[in-house]
Amino acid sequence: MAAEHVLVIVSGDPETSHRTNEAIRIALGIIAGENDVTIALLGPAAKVFSAEVEDYVDGEDTLKHIATLKKLGQTFHVERAVIPDDDNWNADGPTMIPISREDLAGLVAKSDRVLVF
Repeated sequence: MAAEHVLVIVSGDPETSHRTNEAIRIALGIIAGENDVTIALLGPAAKVFSAEVEDYVDGEDTLKHIATLKKLGQTFHVERAVIPDDDNWNADGPTMIPISREDLAGLVAKSDRVLVF
């Protein structure tokens, strides 16, 4: 059976909710199942690449999950409109691809499954 392509869309605010960390943890688990996974960060979820992420809800865990995803070569798709003009944002993070809402629609169309957090 061929691997499925799973799109994980994350839009929670990691500053105030554990849901963003959980979504990234779940995406990591899906990758471990040898599926092709795309992670899209929308709105406040892009804060996971900020220098302050460790101070957020479950921030230490989020950092660990992102570091593991980086080691696995996972690329993050990030809503272009929310990418800050800050040199410290995603300074050592994984590869990031800016996307528009239209690009997101294309990612949804190409996916076998879509998880939205």
